[in-house]
Amino acid sequence: MDISIFGMGYVGAVCAAALADRGHGIIGVDVSKDKVDLINAGRSPIVEPGLEELLAKGVKSGKLRATSDIIDAITATSLSMICVGTPSKKSGDLDLEHIEAVCRQIGAALRGKQERHTIVVRSTVLPGTVRNVVMPIIEEASGKQFGPQLGLAVNPEFLRESTAIRDYAEPPMTVIGELDESSGDLLASIYEDLPAEILRRSIEVAEMVKYSCNVWHATKISFANEIGNIAKAAGVDGRDVMEVVCQDSKLNLSDYYMRPGFAFGGSCLPKDVRALSYRATQMDVEIPLLKSLMLTNQGQIKKAFDLVESFGLRKIGMLGLSFKAKTDDLRESPLVELAEMLIGKGYELSIYDKNVDYARVHGANRDYINSKIPHISSLLKTELSDVIDESEVLVLGLRDRSFEKYVNGSRADHKVVDLVGFMPELSDEDMQGICW
Repeated sequence: MDISIFGMGYVGAVCAAALADRGHGIIGVDVSKDKVDLINAGRSPIVEPGLEELLAKGVKSGKLRATSDIIDAITATSLSMICVGTPSKKSGDLDLEHIEAVCRQIGAALRGKQERHTIVVRSTVLPGTVRNVVMPIIEEASGKQFGPQLGLAVNPEFLRESTAIRDYAEPPMTVIGELDESSGDLLASIYEDLPAEILRRSIEVAEMVKYSCNVWHATKISFANEIGNIAKAAGVDGRDVMEVVCQDSKLNLSDYYMRPGFAFGGSCLPKDVRALSYRATQMDVEIPLLKSLMLTNQGQIKKAFDLVESFGLRKIGMLGLSFKAKTDDLRESPLVELAEMLIGKGYELSIYDKNVDYARVHGANRDYINSKIPHISSLLKTELSDVIDESEVLVLGLRDRSFEKYVNGSRADHKVVDLVGFMPELSDEDMQGICW
């Protein structure tokens, strides 16, 4: 099938590479010339293991190309996926600026097309957004109607950064929210080779499923962290507690998130917790647990700061800055917040994160790093040894196995704060674990 994908960020780039690898003709669309040029050169605009190889393979085979020409993309394809970002507003509601803009552009391009075209929304949007925002904008701009002339579906993604290629190939489920049966049939046909059940529901159910999953993941992380904090105060290893809790797999518990540790971050969980909480408040629904999630998460960052402060030393080395290992994504990274707290209190800070350091020069996150956090970017070191030599306290912030050897300190006078669970034992005077 010939498919156009709007937005070459994490979701769009991964989907483009994976679908091209399965023989589909893919046109990636983005307003950023840098991203378009990177894709056409077979290079990845983001740090994601295995993605650049798939992109290069797709470009070489002729199955994948990128463009900023929307009319070209619509004319040459029969199905379009919307994968643009939906960031948070200050209120917690979603900012639909990018969704609205791309819908207007797609609609205008569809005005001159005779064949039926199907629109698939993969961006994360609150229930009602597709029917109340996406459909009216496209219908007005195109002069066409959904149903007889245009197909429509919602197809939430369940891709985790750093494992997105594997997650695409081995999804927990494939969810399709369809406006009509023909739209669902067309979309389902591109997933027939995946080893997962295809669940076809209404558009609103599909929209809500994505939020339910992400808020559940955020809930599990915060719950495990609170249990871990209580356990540590009682002299118990929170990891052992939650390991036992996770033995109950009959009630759909996943141990991927059920680990005490540092705060959650990234482009999905914080944003989706805020958005669902905002919508519940609009409907006068009481949600004390959900409203507490961001407070609990912020408290975990403050707890990490307190552990660093407890040593009474001023030279701090942070091993990791992105929100998760094997990615360069700094969006709502709790390690960035921790770094800003340390800087604000006058600590001497040095940071090592090889992926962020690469992105500072080459990646799509370069502009964000240089414009939004230049004060932190300037503290990044290219060599890990420089951070080790300059520091009195090491903060192990990412689950990068190369950091594990520093649990016991590379120098006798090193203190360690372990935020990810490398420590084999409970905390002592030289090593502090955040939940153990």
